[in-house]
Amino acid sequence: MAQREVDRQNYVQPATDWVRKQLDAIDAAGGDTAAVEVQGRPVVVVTMIGARSGRPRRVPLMRVAHEGRYLAVASKGGAPTNPQWVANLRTHPDEVSVLDGTVETPMAARELTGAERATWWQRAVQAFPSYADYQQKADRQIPVFLLEPR
Repeated sequence: MAQREVDRQNYVQPATDWVRKQLDAIDAAGGDTAAVEVQGRPVVVVTMIGARSGRPRRVPLMRVAHEGRYLAVASKGGAPTNPQWVANLRTHPDEVSVLDGTVETPMAARELTGAERATWWQRAVQAFPSYADYQQKADRQIPVFLLEPR
């Protein structure tokens, strides 16, 4: 726990209050993502390197998992723009980790297209049905990134 607190000092803190509160709850639980749910569904914490800052950033995202791989869905609630973290994954795709429960795994990210995207999008909507509503609201195709163990 003490080491996690020291490491936390290096992270760029999220600008959004509700994201900070989610991360604080996870940290207070000893780094266990089970401390937070969204609409009764589990989350994971994706750690990445900032595209501009070069510093680590943490983002809680809905847990969409299949056979040891995860999906990062850039829904932003159906907003007209992508979340800022999309640029981070595009710039530093090999410097990603996923905290699921208390297990953190180094990952690499790649943006999905075509049939592979369609398959994973179905998994995303099964895991968090609100994604379908968000896509209906958005004038953009919501980017999705597959996070795979390195």
